Amino acid sequence: MVIEEWKKSGIATKFPTYRNSALVTTHSWQKGKREDDQAEGLWRINDGIYDFTEFIDKHPGGSFWIRETKGTDITEAFEAHHLTTAPEKMIAKYWVRDAAEPRIYTLTLDEGGFYKTLKERVRKELKTIDKTPKRKSDLIHFGVLVSLFLFAIISAKYKSLVALILAGVALCWTVIVSHNYFHRRDNWQMYAFNLGLMNFASWRVSHAMSHHIYPNSYMDLELSMFEPLLCWIPNPQLKSKAMRYVSWVTEPVAYALAFFIQIGTRIFYSFRHTNIMYWHDLLALSIPLSIYLGTGGTVGLLSCLRTWLAMTSIASFSFCLIGLNAAHHDPEIYHEGDTNREDRDWGLFQVDTIIDRGDLKGSQFLVLTHFGDHVLHHLFPTLDHGLLPALYPVLLQTLDEFKGHLRECNHIEHMIGQHKQLLRIEPNPKPPGAGKKEI
Repeated sequence: MVIEEWKKSGIATKFPTYRNSALVTTHSWQKGKREDDQAEGLWRINDGIYDFTEFIDKHPGGSFWIRETKGTDITEAFEAHHLTTAPEKMIAKYWVRDAAEPRIYTLTLDEGGFYKTLKERVRKELKTIDKTPKRKSDLIHFGVLVSLFLFAIISAKYKSLVALILAGVALCWTVIVSHNYFHRRDNWQMYAFNLGLMNFASWRVSHAMSHHIYPNSYMDLELSMFEPLLCWIPNPQLKSKAMRYVSWVTEPVAYALAFFIQIGTRIFYSFRHTNIMYWHDLLALSIPLSIYLGTGGTVGLLSCLRTWLAMTSIASFSFCLIGLNAAHHDPEIYHEGDTNREDRDWGLFQVDTIIDRGDLKGSQFLVLTHFGDHVLHHLFPTLDHGLLPALYPVLLQTLDEFKGHLRECNHIEHMIGQHKQLLRIEPNPKPPGAGKKEI
C-alpha cells in the first residue's frame, strides 16, 4: 500500500493502522498498535522484548496496565509511569531477547537528555517536598462528589434550574478530578470518573496510553475520536474549508453530546464487534437512583431520569469546554505535520504540544477541576496534582538548559487559539520552541 504524503508521521515511521478503522475506539487503537509496534506479541521496551505474563497479577499498579499493553511498545509509558529506578532493575529477569526490528517511534529517551535529566532531579526533589497537598486533593474530590448528588436531589425535588446547573457542573468537576487518580495504581476515586457515562478503564487507554504518550499526533486517540466533527490536524486533505467553519457551529452540539456519544459508541462496538463494556459502566445509574431515593420516591422515575440526563448534558458541555480548551490546541502548539524540533527528546515533545493555563496557578481546586499544571502532569502523570507546583523550579531550570519553553495563556486565549487551530490547514514551517508568553 502506498502511503500518501499527508500520512507520514512526525513521531513514527509508520502511519497507525487504527486510523484506517471504520469505527475508531480504544479497542481498534489497541489492535492497530499491536500490529504496528514490532513487539512480537509480548511487551517491548526500547530494543528489548519482555514477557511480563507472570507479572500481570503482581504489578503494584494493578493488572490492567500490563494486561492491556501486551503486544505493544511501552517504552515511553514505562518511563513516564515509574519515577524510581527499581522497575528498571526488576524487568531484567523478564527479558526474552533483542527485538528483531527497530522501533517505529522516533522520539528518544536518552541518558543525559531533557526528560531523563528532569526525571532524576524530580526524583530527588520529591524526597524533600511537603506531601500534605495530596490529602487536600482527596478532600476536594470527596467534596465535589458529594455535592453532585446533593444538587441533583435538590434539583429534582424543588424543580430548581439553578440546582440542576450546579449538579451538572459538580458532575463535570467530579469527572475531571477523578482523572487525577486513574493514572495511578488502582484506587476507589477512579471509579467516580464513570459517573459521567465514560469509563476510567477505557480512558486509561485513550487518555493515559494514547494521548499522554503521543499528544497531537496521528497516534493520539483523543484527536481521531472527534473527527470529522472536530479536526485539529493542519491538513487540507483531512478537512475541507466547509468542514472547518461548520465545526464552529457543530462544536456546542458535540460538547453537549460527548458523554452520550462515548457510551453509545462503546455499546455499539460491543454488540457489533468485541465487548468493551465493564460492570462499572453501571455506576452512572447511581445518580438517578439516588435522586429517586433522596426525594423519598415523591419524584417519579421518569422525572429522575430527565434530571439525570439534563445534568449529564450540562456536565458533558462543561467538560468539553474545559478539556478541549485546556492545553493542546493553538496554532503555536505542535500538531502532526508541523516541523519537528531537532532534539527528538520525548519530554521536549510533550512540552511542545502544550500551552499551560496560567490563570489556574495558585489554586489547587482550580488546577484539579480544570486540567491545570498540564505540562508537569504530562511529564509525570502518576503524581498527585497537589505535588506539581513544588516541581516548577527544577522544570524551569531544566527547560532553560535544553532550550525548551513553558508557555502560558488564560482560558479565553485558549478558546480563541483552539478555534484558530480548527481552521488551520498549513503546517508550521518553524520548529517548536518559541511560544507566546514565555516565562
